[in-house]
Amino acid sequence: MIEVFITNITKDYQAKKVIKQLYNRFLDFKIDYDLNETVLHFPCGHTVIRLEGERISVESIVQMVRQMGFECQVMPDTICVKN
Repeated sequence: MIEVFITNITKDYQAKKVIKQLYNRFLDFKIDYDLNETVLHFPCGHTVIRLEGERISVESIVQMVRQMGFECQVMPDTICVKN
């Protein structure tokens, strides 16, 4: 199973901290992130966190990231346009 989330994380050290916490809870998951889409405001400007593993609990992921002070939601199927 693969889930992709968007967040408002803007710094590499913040993303690494979040990923470390996710790895601590979800040991068998493959987790990576991308900070390339942070020019626009959230949700169009966002960091992508991608998780791959068995039985991903969307609610748990969202809750963990939000408890760390960041926005988090499943990536919607939308197109954002730069003005």
